[in-house]
Amino acid sequence: MRCASGIEARQVDELAINIDPIQAGGRLTGDAMKAVIAYGDGYSVCDNCRKPNRLDYISKPPIAEFHKDVSAWLNMDSVRTVPGARRGFQAVAHTYVQKGDPVLLTSLSHYTEFLAVEGAGGIACEIPANDQHIVTPDAAALKIEEVKKKFGRVPVLAFIDHVDYQYGNMHDIKVIAKVCHQYDIPVLYNGAYTVGILPVNGKELGVDFVVGSGHKSMSSPAPSGILAATTERAAEVFRTTSITGDVTQRKFGIKEPEMMGCTLMGVTLIGMMASFPQVKERVKHFERELDNNRIVVDALLSVEGTKILSEMPRKHTLTRADTIGSFDKIAESHKKRGYYFSNALEEKGVTGVIPGATKIWKFNTYGMTKKQAVYLAEVFVEIAQENGLLLRA
Repeated sequence: MRCASGIEARQVDELAINIDPIQAGGRLTGDAMKAVIAYGDGYSVCDNCRKPNRLDYISKPPIAEFHKDVSAWLNMDSVRTVPGARRGFQAVAHTYVQKGDPVLLTSLSHYTEFLAVEGAGGIACEIPANDQHIVTPDAAALKIEEVKKKFGRVPVLAFIDHVDYQYGNMHDIKVIAKVCHQYDIPVLYNGAYTVGILPVNGKELGVDFVVGSGHKSMSSPAPSGILAATTERAAEVFRTTSITGDVTQRKFGIKEPEMMGCTLMGVTLIGMMASFPQVKERVKHFERELDNNRIVVDALLSVEGTKILSEMPRKHTLTRADTIGSFDKIAESHKKRGYYFSNALEEKGVTGVIPGATKIWKFNTYGMTKKQAVYLAEVFVEIAQENGLLLRA
């Protein structure tokens, strides 16, 4: 089945239970699917753009209202839509970081945070995670002092993940932000795995910026995301242009350099807007998601030799499993090697595990029904039994 010549129709989520760790929170809602078709043309949202000719001022469709709603939802003062969380990182880094400046990250930070720092000429200084793969406030304080001693000044900016992409662990962002502010370090909250998944209150957390990923966690087309800021920081990152052409004397009104004028034109923005009502509602029910995750985790742990490397009990649905002592033992002698595992899953209607992975791998149960979670749990146990693995009593 093809949707165009040479392009196969994608039916992953229609035909299987998808546990891909980066796809679970980005599945479009039915409303977003319809909006994508209606606004698929490149500049479709610009039909009614009037002075001052900026995206977040457009009232039809209600883009201006959407910006206000997202800002209030996150309890921040200003928000902009951006082409993915990484562009939010980039905008903030470019505003505060100059060549040679130390910037605080963590040993679990996403690579795009590092690239944002590198692009601005900064030097990455990582807060180490502890043996449980948790970044603690004490470790943050020690790292700041270490940086201060080495550079003669504190970091100019801190990128802190609330939930990291490697283990899906939850870090005490509120206290870490408090520590950073004691040194006057602005804090960027990386909510790529939280904004749109669970409740986020920027001012209660005490952060200066909140960055979210539309395509990862807000049921939005890619690339999309949001960057929210407090009033003080918004004036700096969302500053307006001051450049003037030397021949034409042209000026460009209230365009924002860090946003390159306008950001999401068309399908990405409209898809995010269409999903927003359902996204706002679903964050209120995150405990239900954790309940479903526990069903699957308990089933995996019932297979002898299996470990969960993420913190327990789970506080997020993104989970890292170690099956070196279980499913990987089968791979050692199986004719399909490690591919037997992903093949067996797909035969039972489950996709999203990296083909060939049987040692350490990640999965995400977000968005499942309880019935699906129970079925997935049964599938893991069945594959174990079919291959002679023992179950714990």
